[in-house]
Amino acid sequence: MIQYDRFVLDNGLRVLVHEDNATPMAVVNLLYDVGARDENPAQTGFAHLFEHLMFGGSVNIPDYDEPLQRAGGDNNAYTTNDLTNYYCQLPAENIETAFWLESDRMLSLAFSEKSLSVQRKVVSEEFKEHYLNKPYGDMWHKMRQLAYTTHPYRWMTIGKELSHVENATIDDVRNFFFKHYRPVNAILVVAGNVKTDHIKRLAEKWFGPIAMGDKYIRNLPQEPLQNEARKLSIEAAVPLDAFIKTWHMDARLEKGYYAADLLTEVLGGGGSSRLYQSLVKEQKLFSNLDCHHFGSMDAGLVTIEGKLVKGVSMQQAEQAIAIEIEKVQEKPIGEAELQKVINKTESVIAFEDMSVMSRANSLAMYELMGDASLMNTELNKYREITPDDIHQYSKKIFRETNSNTLYYNAK
Repeated sequence: MIQYDRFVLDNGLRVLVHEDNATPMAVVNLLYDVGARDENPAQTGFAHLFEHLMFGGSVNIPDYDEPLQRAGGDNNAYTTNDLTNYYCQLPAENIETAFWLESDRMLSLAFSEKSLSVQRKVVSEEFKEHYLNKPYGDMWHKMRQLAYTTHPYRWMTIGKELSHVENATIDDVRNFFFKHYRPVNAILVVAGNVKTDHIKRLAEKWFGPIAMGDKYIRNLPQEPLQNEARKLSIEAAVPLDAFIKTWHMDARLEKGYYAADLLTEVLGGGGSSRLYQSLVKEQKLFSNLDCHHFGSMDAGLVTIEGKLVKGVSMQQAEQAIAIEIEKVQEKPIGEAELQKVINKTESVIAFEDMSVMSRANSLAMYELMGDASLMNTELNKYREITPDDIHQYSKKIFRETNSNTLYYNAK
């Protein structure tokens, strides 16, 4: 059981404290309830651009990294389609430095033309390097646009197109900031060698005076049920043909999510999984093959993707995958096979909980989902899944009419 205390400041900032005196360190994790799904379709890539801008100087502090390093700390951040997360770790006795730095960023960024110009360039280069010029770099751009017609998951975190970030103005980014990066839309988790009373005083002192802002009410267009198979074939300068197929699955808090998570482990979770054993090791059709999902908050995608061995046709590869899927649809998996993937999931969760950084991140995530205590009951949700649940769920999602197939052909 992960123990924690929770309180809410008058400005709506939710604060969770997890005391662990087995470490001399403290982690400060600040999660903002904004991701790529919250962007204007004509101005995508903003949440990710902000991940960079947040290090470009705030209203009273020109450089975020230098004071943190002087206090013995380090930091990082990440953006997904669902959220943006900033975190730092430093010796517990210097924790006030982190409060000073994070609260100033939340109060307001500096919003200089220089900072915007620098970060715009960095993001543009990243877009070109990873998504335009890299082999297979645009694969997921294409797949998301194929699989989603309506929901904003149809673009990636980097953005739908380069021009959106290139054309971002100071006013655009300022408006985005004051809409989303407010106390009422944020969750602060402090974990490590700290005491709740002390953190309460620090939170009141540094974050209390910041204006609440408006609560962002998420009202996204929902993806309609897919009723016909979609296919796209493209050619690119890549070394090997690639095959990617996706199916729509349930959202993060639904029972189907847990069934899908275990099902992807059965099919593609490492060297002993069904797809790997059959199609990579025995039949040698794929050089690598993976089955996974994105763990997204809203209804996501189950994916099977792999690179074909030279000389193997797309038709051959697709047929072989279809046969493996039919097997899980025709006959429930055995208790032992299910237990094996549940045990693996259990060890992953246990391993994640070992580091204080991971515990802080998990508490923020579950609080975002609606209740941090879900962190302590998550494993039971997996244990409740039966072979029949997985059998029924495989029949529900692996319908051909619910599928999207991308044939990525080497020129």
